[in-house]
Amino acid sequence: MWQGLQSITDYRKKSSPVTDQDVLLPGRLNNFFARFEDNTVPLTRPATKTCGLSFTAAEVSKTFKRVNPRKAAGPDGIPSRALRACADQLAGVFTDIFNQSLYQSAVPTCFKRATIVPVPKKAKVTELNDYRPVALTSVIMKCFERLVKDHITSTLPDTLDPLQFAYRPNRSTDDAISTTLHTALTHLDKRNTNVRMLFIDYSSAFNTIVPSKLVIKLETLGLNPALCNWVLDFLTGRPQVVWVGNNISSPLILNTGAPQGCVLSPLLYSLFTHDCVATHASNSIIKFADDTTVVGLITNNDETAYREEVRALGVWCQENNLTLNINKTKEMIVYFRKQQREHPPIHIDGTVVERVASFKFLGIHITDKLNWSTHTDSIVKKAQQRLFNLRRLKKFGLSPKALTNLYRCTIESILSGSITAWYGNCSALNRKALQRVVRSAQRITGGKLPALQDTYTTRCYRKAIKIIKDINHPSHCLFTPLSSRRRGQYRCIKAGTERLKNSFYLKAIRLLNSHH
Repeated sequence: MWQGLQSITDYRKKSSPVTDQDVLLPGRLNNFFARFEDNTVPLTRPATKTCGLSFTAAEVSKTFKRVNPRKAAGPDGIPSRALRACADQLAGVFTDIFNQSLYQSAVPTCFKRATIVPVPKKAKVTELNDYRPVALTSVIMKCFERLVKDHITSTLPDTLDPLQFAYRPNRSTDDAISTTLHTALTHLDKRNTNVRMLFIDYSSAFNTIVPSKLVIKLETLGLNPALCNWVLDFLTGRPQVVWVGNNISSPLILNTGAPQGCVLSPLLYSLFTHDCVATHASNSIIKFADDTTVVGLITNNDETAYREEVRALGVWCQENNLTLNINKTKEMIVYFRKQQREHPPIHIDGTVVERVASFKFLGIHITDKLNWSTHTDSIVKKAQQRLFNLRRLKKFGLSPKALTNLYRCTIESILSGSITAWYGNCSALNRKALQRVVRSAQRITGGKLPALQDTYTTRCYRKAIKIIKDINHPSHCLFTPLSSRRRGQYRCIKAGTERLKNSFYLKAIRLLNSHH
């Protein structure tokens, strides 16, 4: 169906500037992607007792049936469609292989092979660093990884850094954004304050993970030593080639990093950085996988703790083999005073960090005045482009139901992305612009569509309920119940400004109280 819709709307993906004539490019890219390789690190560990982890044929079959049949095959050539169609027949054999792998803390080399397909980061490629290495790996291994990932996630301690919002139950980018904004707005509610936000960018973060350091951290988190050895074997001795057009590079054996495109890699990265936490009470380090933000709360222009935090982060990066990309690391200073003053810049490794007035943070455009005109202008423009496609599809006779479904998938998802975090502080002008898009879509689909205000209110209420039920959520403490005689009522948070009053957590508390 989607192929037909793409044809009707004349949708074309951006084509890669790489051509089949670039015979030497695969080899150059392979060496470039492997530039962090360190063959001096220890690759073996003492033998341990077996981890006791094993899977049943039913679990393996269920995982096979979840495979997306349109996903590309890995180096072994086994198509995902065949794996899904024959899940029950293949489950028994692969259950034995998976369990034997866990028992021996060893991953078969054929499962570790990766074919790297370089994806351009931008339209015009000028250097090797403009390519992102995406790994095509065995579909069977991805299923195996998914089973192991679920096990690791279920065994993680509650003491894990609460400000790492990726790969945790009941956490999302919405929570990371709302926590960042609430931290800033609460502080800015006081006099003589400002907030400095440092948006960290790492150079090839996943590719620089040192497996031996990772497994030590996994053990400190309580992971079984035998499973840690399995992870070490999974990340080392990985044959890798780069594929561009009809050309393939010679293979390299990698013992550093976690390949992008693997199921386990993002989780392993977030666990690798779990000890990257703030050392001063006035600072927070908020993380979503490899997106890291340092939030410094400044009072009376005393930036000592914030600057020390940035210095300590630089030391932590050196100790953990992570390289800061200072050219892409940005800083933003948030303050609402009318009187302007000079703010000394931040330096990292002797280089000044660029200060910006706006930054795209976890999918939303955040500004130094914490208003949302930049963000709403961006998503309205994007949504209007999608409206053109919706009109075109209507001319081809698509039913109102199909058009409505397309609206929800391709337009409403843009307008309502992380809506709980930002919509409350939108200006009336911003809200009118957003609602105009909804009304235009309503005329095209021929049916009533939910207003964004209703979507915002519903999602705020649902998210508040989830946070209340999750005692490990970092914002659970903001929902303080009143006396038992006023069951279902929560203590309101004092706010001196409309900005704080209209933020998510205060809005959510008012919604909860109004429902009782």
